[in-house]
Amino acid sequence: MAVASNDMTPQAPSPGHTNGVVKACDPWPEPYYLEGGFRRVKPYHYTYNTHCKERWRNRPLEEIFLSEFRDRTPDYYRKALDSGLVTVNGKPAGRDTVIKNGQVLSHTTHRHEPPVSSQPIGIIHEDDDLLVIDKPAGIPVHSAGRYHHNSVVEILQADREDGWIARPCNRLDRLTSGVMFIGKHPKGAEKMSNQLRARSVQKEYIARVKGKFPDGVVVCDQPIMQVSPKLGLNRVRATGKTATTKFRRIAYYPPEWEQPARPAADTTEQSSDGPVPRPATPPPALYNEAEGYSIVHCYPLTGRTHQIRVHLQFLGHPISNDPIYSNRRVFGPGLAANESHGDRDEEIMERLNKMGKTELPDTGSYRNHFTAAPNLPIPPFWRRSCLASSRLRRRNYEKRKGERLSGALCDVCGTELYSDPGVHELGIFLHAVSYADLEGDWHYRSGMPNWGLPPYGLDGPREVPDWVPAAEGEEVVIGHGTVPPEIGGDDEPEARGPSLRIRFCWRALAC
Repeated sequence: MAVASNDMTPQAPSPGHTNGVVKACDPWPEPYYLEGGFRRVKPYHYTYNTHCKERWRNRPLEEIFLSEFRDRTPDYYRKALDSGLVTVNGKPAGRDTVIKNGQVLSHTTHRHEPPVSSQPIGIIHEDDDLLVIDKPAGIPVHSAGRYHHNSVVEILQADREDGWIARPCNRLDRLTSGVMFIGKHPKGAEKMSNQLRARSVQKEYIARVKGKFPDGVVVCDQPIMQVSPKLGLNRVRATGKTATTKFRRIAYYPPEWEQPARPAADTTEQSSDGPVPRPATPPPALYNEAEGYSIVHCYPLTGRTHQIRVHLQFLGHPISNDPIYSNRRVFGPGLAANESHGDRDEEIMERLNKMGKTELPDTGSYRNHFTAAPNLPIPPFWRRSCLASSRLRRRNYEKRKGERLSGALCDVCGTELYSDPGVHELGIFLHAVSYADLEGDWHYRSGMPNWGLPPYGLDGPREVPDWVPAAEGEEVVIGHGTVPPEIGGDDEPEARGPSLRIRFCWRALAC
């Protein structure tokens, strides 16, 4: 049996062990069942096998497990080491066992996969070589962390049931929805992957961000650096990698108390009683859209991790339900707008580390916390209605708030169980809406996500418009740590790009 070379890669279980590779005893489970708006997997035994990494050499196992893996609690890993669930080259290992180069580390666990949205994976296009899908938010692409069967690859393969192997050509974060390419055979996957690597494909995204995004086209070419791979944290840094994104607002919708009243029959939150809806993408935190929200067309010219999310945060308009970059508990009330220094990195990482539970390293899953609302000019005649709506939304939020340890224990392994994830942990308002070949040979497009549609009684686009380049001189370039003074930067910013030709309001960019 081949041993995978990546961290804790799952191996197909069968009895016994050979050549030091332990194999779990349970057969593959019946993978899926639907319940409560989730796709679920029954718990099953599983053995992870991995070769010793260079950074693990000559270190005790307890130190490795506690520093490298945050899938379970420290107490769980200590008990696993004490009870023989961890082996090295097929022999029981303890806390003080030192692993050496060439050895195989195995860990047998009773696996409890987190549930994911039951929304089906949409098919945009299919031919002999390629499957183009519309990925729902909240489902990881590959098996990773606590997810295996509940991943795009495994779900597609289970649906086909003919031994077909899904070969992803591009990758979206777990929290992101939209267009993805799946090769139906090795040559088909290689052809599309080569196009993506050659940067001959243009991507477009739609995001819903807090506040009123400025008019016109804003170009952000702030460099981005990965601050903490373990926490999935990326920040704007002068020493980071080159990153450029163009943004254009396609709609702005005012705060809830300024919108037309929805008839009682049409609302889904008139009462905190009854079933809680489980949309594929969650509502924003209570106060993150207190000044309204914008639907923004995003046009990335590079492909850095979290590029769109980080650039929007820097511009003062983070994605309104982003559990990392729109989290006041982590970044403070200003949400790190126009912040390109590392003075607060340690503090920010400490907060994320305390608040988070690792799921996938590129996304994280952090609970939204209620913090003080910004001081906003709410008309007196709206105040009572606004407060009542706020209380109702908070009660509903408390009912569906995030996945957390429930206090109940598994009858089989004794592990403390998690509650179901809240809707705010199933995705963010970021959707890959379009991929197009720059030579014009193909163009695949998804629709406007539900969270991008106009609210009840308001006009707005129901389809994502084509990206139209701005006229010469009508782009504002915000790059390399400088922001033009018209939108809150220094009085004498470094000259970059054409002069400012459209009017901005710093209040809009800082909210």
